[in-house]
Amino acid sequence: MEASQYPQQPQASTGGFPVLETWDPSIQHAFIKPVKQINDGPDVAKFLTSKAYRDIGIFVLQLNRAMCPRKYVGEDGKDKIQTFQIGSEYETQPVESVRKLQEMLARIASYIDEAPPDQGPRRFGNISFRKWYQLLEQRVTGLLEEFLPDTVLNFSPSNEGDATAVDELTAYLLGSFGSPQRLDYGTGHELSFLAFLGCLWKLGTFKAGKANGDIERSIVLGVFEPYLRVVRRLILTYTLEPAGSHGVWGLDDHSFQPYIYGSAQLSRAITDSEHTPLEGSLFRAPKPAQVVKPDYVEQERKRNMYFSAIGFINDVKKGPFWEHSPILFDISGIKDGWGKINKGMIKMFNAEVLSKFPVVQHFPFGSLFSWDQDPNATAPQQTVHMANQPTASASMPPPPSVAAGPGTAAPWAQATSMTTPSGPGIPYSRAPWGPGHPVPRPSQPQSGVAAGQSQVTQAPWARSSDRPSG
Repeated sequence: MEASQYPQQPQASTGGFPVLETWDPSIQHAFIKPVKQINDGPDVAKFLTSKAYRDIGIFVLQLNRAMCPRKYVGEDGKDKIQTFQIGSEYETQPVESVRKLQEMLARIASYIDEAPPDQGPRRFGNISFRKWYQLLEQRVTGLLEEFLPDTVLNFSPSNEGDATAVDELTAYLLGSFGSPQRLDYGTGHELSFLAFLGCLWKLGTFKAGKANGDIERSIVLGVFEPYLRVVRRLILTYTLEPAGSHGVWGLDDHSFQPYIYGSAQLSRAITDSEHTPLEGSLFRAPKPAQVVKPDYVEQERKRNMYFSAIGFINDVKKGPFWEHSPILFDISGIKDGWGKINKGMIKMFNAEVLSKFPVVQHFPFGSLFSWDQDPNATAPQQTVHMANQPTASASMPPPPSVAAGPGTAAPWAQATSMTTPSGPGIPYSRAPWGPGHPVPRPSQPQSGVAAGQSQVTQAPWARSSDRPSG
């Protein structure tokens, strides 16, 4: 029996923009206990043509577009603009499904009090994190049963196999808070929480929310941002190491998605029928260069997810911002507005998170996020970076081929008018120097670059555009 007995195609909203599908509970479904499938570098190429990759892309872009400010005509006939901030009604007065998830996250955070950090000497992460994680493992089934509706927990299982919706949800939730073995946390764990929310979406958890972006805003501001607060508390309490980090030449040691949704919050206002803006900023939005001013960041982190993420960097790192976060510093010099930054963050997420073996290797695949090939996917292009993915054997077979035909561009290209990503390892690991900065540009170490090997290149999205910002 197939994992699903009905088509797994993304649904379209009334505005014609792709949204993640919601499954029909009246049709039997065979759940699969999620398992690891990405074991070697070449497996990343197959991941990039999988249904899971397609669904992750659709869901990220769906949430991203919802966070863009909206313009509309008020009752007085005048143009109005609505923004969506941390601490707004989307967080403080959410729908029941979001409120329950907030309570679940608060309960998970409370386990920290039961596992205080060890006071003994240590070089890396605090071993008490393993006790905290053990508490979560022991209680995760009870948490799901307490805070999720029965319609989700008992979602239309088939008579075949023992797996249930709870099995799939458990795998992604447990994968969202770091590794107890390595005592680390990174963007792969953050991706697991996105998948957890995507599973809930597919199973109809958020059906009671309002359409046209309202429920998506509640998910981002009412669930994802509180999740980040829990994670940041874990990192500070147990000094968790960065997982899969590029070090100083990565965007952020631990997170990526708040930079996507946070830049969307400050992009140019659009109507419900417009595409995500590729340039321009909200009227009177903070300038990107303000991220280097700690006092300003401390003020804005209460409202904006981008500045909230920068604020956490300031909490854990000392010294000049350009020195400990050179990529974010480079990006702060972009003059074409937050829309340009948002466009680049999406492309960078695809290249540096979804296309990198160290990040996605632990992502498990079941039926909700399937390893099966997307029949409409285009094959990722072979690049030097794909060829350099780590392998366990020198005689690995080539990446699987995709059926002939024009195919469908990746979700990133469909929703942002971008070109199709060129596959794993797109080297968006530095943005060009932003003009107007008062300090000199730090030089990137060049040691260890093999002769003839491509060096790290600048991010093409960060180059100044000839078009004026809107």
